[in-house]
Amino acid sequence: MAGTITQDQSSAAGGRQGRPLIVTEDADLLDDLLRLCAAAGATPEVHHGPPERGGWESAPLVLVGDDAARRLRGAPRRGGLVLVGRDQDDSGVWRRAVEIGADHVLMLPDGEQWLVDRIADVAEGVGRPALTVGVVGGRGGAGASTLACALAVTSAREGLRTLLVDADPLGGGLDVLLGGETAEGLRWPAFAASRGRVGSGALEESLPELHALRVLSWDRGDCLAIAPQAVRAVLAAARRRGGTVVVDLPRRLDDGVAEALAQLDIGLLVVPAELRAVAAAGRIASAVGMVLSDLRIAVRGPYAPGLDDREVSRLLGLPLAGELPVEAALSRPGEGKAPPGAGGRGPLARFCKEFWERALVEAGAA
Repeated sequence: MAGTITQDQSSAAGGRQGRPLIVTEDADLLDDLLRLCAAAGATPEVHHGPPERGGWESAPLVLVGDDAARRLRGAPRRGGLVLVGRDQDDSGVWRRAVEIGADHVLMLPDGEQWLVDRIADVAEGVGRPALTVGVVGGRGGAGASTLACALAVTSAREGLRTLLVDADPLGGGLDVLLGGETAEGLRWPAFAASRGRVGSGALEESLPELHALRVLSWDRGDCLAIAPQAVRAVLAAARRRGGTVVVDLPRRLDDGVAEALAQLDIGLLVVPAELRAVAAAGRIASAVGMVLSDLRIAVRGPYAPGLDDREVSRLLGLPLAGELPVEAALSRPGEGKAPPGAGGRGPLARFCKEFWERALVEAGAA
């Protein structure tokens, strides 16, 4: 069981990295809390009462055993304080939590997973989650994978921590498009059994690094699907590292893709400016829109007679993210030595730079 007392969570929620503080004299409770800290990848400090020399104020998270609550009544108030007990029937625990200014009351063993997640947030220094953008083609061959790679390369070139995620097992692998199919690092099958929480730092370090960004792609094996729980765990870990995450999406909607869509801030639907492509994109938009509220279109030339980018936007009833004029990188991806958008010039690179400038401003305002 876990309960909230107040919304003041200044230290832990601010993204500051540090060691959690445990205050208890209960040996059994201490063993449990040390075990949970180890599971979260954190090494705590342990005291019988408030530490001296500023440790009470500086700790990002304080776990107070119910046995120690009476010794903390005169301690300075602070956020990020959790009162931990075992007796589910002890109604007095709420009074003691108020007396010491606790944010939460947690009972073991019921609240173990919540506490592990909270401790892991502290260990990882969690701050603002990554701005996460998904790209999907309005029809086959629309250039969605190329745009996803170009967006990621542009983000990394601008100095942002960037992770590119290949969510399409039938797409051939984004590591191939980036020229890194032999690069060392884990691919999706290594995370197929992931459940619960995946460490964001460990995830980032385990993936291939290509062109100053990390890439989660597919290998050349027979694994063609990842369980929705694994998709949820991996993308949540990717978002906790901050920066940007770009997801290349398939043109179908299953449970795993729905989990990916639920993690997105913005979706980009790449639509070639031809009537059949607009009709196909309408079906994709209907399916994606059931999960993702912010879906925009990127219209790719050349234009069929009677169509322009604004007309495509009107026909689909979706906001226009921008125009992708004709460029060889979109029609013949992977033929050059440099990845899409790497040079920083041309219409594709300009689209990506302008998109990030707008999206990051919007995210900051939100």
